[in-house]
Amino acid sequence: MSRDPWFQTGSTGLLTDLYEITMAACYFEQRMSQPATFSLFVRKLPQNRSFLLAAGLEEALDYLENLRFGPQAIDYLRSTGHFKEPFLKHLAELRFSGEVVAVAEGTPIFPDEPLLEVTAPIMEAQLAETYLMNAIQLGTLIASKAARIRFAARDKTLMDFASRRAQGRDAALKVARSSFIGGCNATSNVLAGMEYGIPVQGTLAHSFVQSFQEEIEAFRAFARVFPDDAVLLIDTYDTLEGARRAVKVGKEMARQGAKLRGVRLDSGDMVHLAKEVRRILDDGGLTDAKILASGSLDEYRIEDALAAGAPIDGFGVGSHLGVSSDAPVLDIVYKLVEYNHRPVLKLSQDKQTLAGRKQIFRRYAASGRMEEDVLALREEKLDGLQALLTPVMKGGKRLAEPPALPAIQQHAAESLSKLPSSLRALRGTNPYLVRRSEAIRELQSKLVEEHGGMVSR
Repeated sequence: MSRDPWFQTGSTGLLTDLYEITMAACYFEQRMSQPATFSLFVRKLPQNRSFLLAAGLEEALDYLENLRFGPQAIDYLRSTGHFKEPFLKHLAELRFSGEVVAVAEGTPIFPDEPLLEVTAPIMEAQLAETYLMNAIQLGTLIASKAARIRFAARDKTLMDFASRRAQGRDAALKVARSSFIGGCNATSNVLAGMEYGIPVQGTLAHSFVQSFQEEIEAFRAFARVFPDDAVLLIDTYDTLEGARRAVKVGKEMARQGAKLRGVRLDSGDMVHLAKEVRRILDDGGLTDAKILASGSLDEYRIEDALAAGAPIDGFGVGSHLGVSSDAPVLDIVYKLVEYNHRPVLKLSQDKQTLAGRKQIFRRYAASGRMEEDVLALREEKLDGLQALLTPVMKGGKRLAEPPALPAIQQHAAESLSKLPSSLRALRGTNPYLVRRSEAIRELQSKLVEEHGGMVSR
């Protein structure tokens, strides 16, 4: 659960866009309280993406369980002059009472497939829009980026170094969690380690080396304090000379019964330097010492480095992971698909929606690889296919305790291993078949005809 004061003091309802509350006021005046279903999905994939990895669900459910307009929130809304007292009294008593179906975190998903659907009295479901989009967008964006970096890094150690350039303290924690789901082994964010149980790893900074008169003395000091976990940053001055000094310190450690765990490269020609440093370490008898790399890395640089034979054992990825730099936003939406048991749709140009409550069915080939998805209506049953949307909340309460984060990571790894190999490519966008069931196409045609529009297949 978030520890931010606004969350703890009952102001969760205010983390929304104004028009959500003004619409809620109109629903209240019109006595509209019938159940509504909203579907949250991504319209299209970003460039160079062939899939997305679902994440952010647990934060979304946490928000719904704690949706409140406490006294401070009500006082603030009153001060705006926009809202009448009966509505404010209603907000003060409001709690989310609806249900949610969702795909499990760590599941690959595709355009138009709901990551979750919310069914609740329309005011409650409407008020949740902004936060749910925020939580699912960031979680899915970063988990998807981390999965791509994991593909590039193969079986190498992968560390989240994104906190200092994540867009805010809250984002830094969410990035650490989503990165772990997507395949990172560890994070440098210590609070994320405590909050989520993610292993924490780190080395030392150039400033530490600079604070000593001699580079080797900085290495020795760090090794004395951390004899079992010393990774030395060797590129503050001359990288190859730094490697030779690391070898000297490593030999000194060995005489004391300790072992140098490795060295880190943070600049320069990563491929050339890694090869030269590996030679220096091996010639010095430190064949077990690892080489870690960092510094403006992303999946493309990592893929290219390993393809060129760089002997790197692990990567620390920061900025490009923390903001998903090549695709920093998802075309994510939250749309009404049913109200008062009546399917509804939107016919706006290039933004047409599919009516009705949904289910996603996934078919696997005999090899175990994903073969196709079928987007269907909730009540449909398609034998032999896996249904991805499952109930996770009813009556405003979770139906089960949140799964352990390592279990979510394991589910993600297993799910990603079932992707067709073409979808794992880092460059270009490769298609995956998501077809619509006959029932959903018939419903769409019927409603489009009623509204005088054109059918989108």
